[in-house]
Amino acid sequence: MGYDSHRFDAKRPLILGGVHVPGHAGLTGHSDGDAVAHAVIDAILGAAALGNVGSLFPPSSDTWKDADSIELLEASTLVLLEAGRDVVNVDITVICETPKIGPHADAMRGRLGAAMKIPIERVSIKGKTNEGMGWIGAGEGLAVHAVALVESR
Repeated sequence: MGYDSHRFDAKRPLILGGVHVPGHAGLTGHSDGDAVAHAVIDAILGAAALGNVGSLFPPSSDTWKDADSIELLEASTLVLLEAGRDVVNVDITVICETPKIGPHADAMRGRLGAAMKIPIERVSIKGKTNEGMGWIGAGEGLAVHAVALVESR
């Protein structure tokens, strides 16, 4: 299981699952702020007991400043493959009031699947609102949950 959350930042573009979502404030973060990719990285690495996004790409390192999170997911997938494991599938839930996730879901599924070297049919992504409750409901940011199934070769 992976989780990530970020506040919105109007000075940055919004990147979710490797896809630019136009017309919406972006997310804070040391890299590009792609909370979807970050949650997926934590899910696949966690399922294999290989660490997490922060252990592989520490935010204290300038190397990862403004990094493309899809490239981080590709690198994480290589760590997994080198450890003799493969991603079977990933299920992702993005919790936000805006933007709507549905119109961008297939593009995200394609980018994430390619990065993990699995078919799009094994990547699920859906959006849910927080029904106006809490910091997410107030539109201050978003959160992402991801679950991954990983198998040993």
